[in-house]
Amino acid sequence: MADNDLEIVDKGTTKKKLILLIGVLVIAITAAAGYFFFLGGEQQSDNLTVLSESGGDVASSATGSAQGTALYVQLPRPFVFNVAGASRDRLVQIRVQLMVRGDANQALALRHIPLIEGTLLATFSAANADELISATGKEELKNRALIELQSAMLDVVGSVVVAEVLFTGFVMQ
Repeated sequence: MADNDLEIVDKGTTKKKLILLIGVLVIAITAAAGYFFFLGGEQQSDNLTVLSESGGDVASSATGSAQGTALYVQLPRPFVFNVAGASRDRLVQIRVQLMVRGDANQALALRHIPLIEGTLLATFSAANADELISATGKEELKNRALIELQSAMLDVVGSVVVAEVLFTGFVMQ
């Protein structure tokens, strides 16, 4: 009987060792994957820096618009308007935030909220519902709104105040 007891103890110990070994392997693989994931992210950012430094036009245009800290101005009300479509008209609601560079531009943007809202509403309501269904149509609308807004602010203020128009909410029914 003593021989049978020893075999049972050995089988239980072997199973425990196998489970422990598998656990250690899983932890080691997870740690290695995390290490390569984070190391790979650093190498990609270095590559992007090298690419932007090698392209003179890209680097100079990026630094030219990056004067000052990025600040965000949330417009007080969402834009609600109707747009015509091929099959039917649709109601659209867009929440907008503006990215400006520096405290001076933030103060100018807050001072000229009515001009900004009027320009954006005119641009948004000129859109077509069929264009706004796709992601590229929304992106084109943002770009068109930025161009119109920068033009209006340049006429009134004499400088480009808004660096980016951001849609923080977009609902179309």
